[in-house]
Amino acid sequence: MAAPSEGGPTASEYIVHHLGHWTNVKQGFIVDFRVINYDSLLIALLLGLLTVFVLYLAAKRATAGVPGRFQAAVEILVEMVDGQAKANIHNAESRKFIAPMALTVFVWIFLMNAMDLIPVDLLPHLWGVAHEAVGRDYHDAYLRVVPTADLSVTFGLSLAVLVLCLFYAIKIKGVGGFAHELVTAPFGTSKNPFFAVILGVVNLVMQIIEYVSKTVSHGMRLFGNMYAGELVFMLIALMGGFAAMSFGGVLLGLGHVIAGTIWAIFHILVITLQAFIFMMLALIYLGQAHNAH
Repeated sequence: MAAPSEGGPTASEYIVHHLGHWTNVKQGFIVDFRVINYDSLLIALLLGLLTVFVLYLAAKRATAGVPGRFQAAVEILVEMVDGQAKANIHNAESRKFIAPMALTVFVWIFLMNAMDLIPVDLLPHLWGVAHEAVGRDYHDAYLRVVPTADLSVTFGLSLAVLVLCLFYAIKIKGVGGFAHELVTAPFGTSKNPFFAVILGVVNLVMQIIEYVSKTVSHGMRLFGNMYAGELVFMLIALMGGFAAMSFGGVLLGLGHVIAGTIWAIFHILVITLQAFIFMMLALIYLGQAHNAH
């Protein structure tokens, strides 16, 4: 980033531009279903394919002998996820799908989170150069490279978990059992028809609130942490952009390197932890879907 005195953007303009998406239309409302963020979809798809390829490669190269480093790392990961799946999903038939799904989700989200470790200006700059090469304005090139810092992606993931929860709740309990649970839990029912109707309505409202709150918090937790991490990296990048060839500028540039290194090392823990938390909550919610109230 060039300093404002050199004709570059101001700090505010820099951050606003980096928070812009490559999208089909400009967002007009807080919730605007017309908007498609092409950058988030494309990068998430590519990383999803990479996840499947890595896990496929690990399965294909698996041997009964002494494992190599790659196989050992994947085996440790598989054992960790399988252990958590067994602790939360007691139905062995369901685990045949849920355990591999949880493993895929963990690796996929980890890779999407890890895009935050790429230098802030690298891919957006290359995207801007590509725009210039086809005769477009460099400053009109928007690209955000961390899909999990996009609320539409994290909500999409949490909605997928919700759909699976509803699917398994109906599959395990049956349509009648699931419907009965919706109107009898958590406060039970009554033999009196009048109170039974009142409790049924209250229970149904509480169940809806529970499903909605779990889904919203599931997606918001991942989004909030990754958005904040992305913003900190931008602020650190500003330190390097404003560093000039003077004593104060040298100190600012040194601070940029030190702060960026420390935050990147710390962020490795954050991106791993957030992937693990999202996977664990998915397993917990799916486990709850199997249990009767």
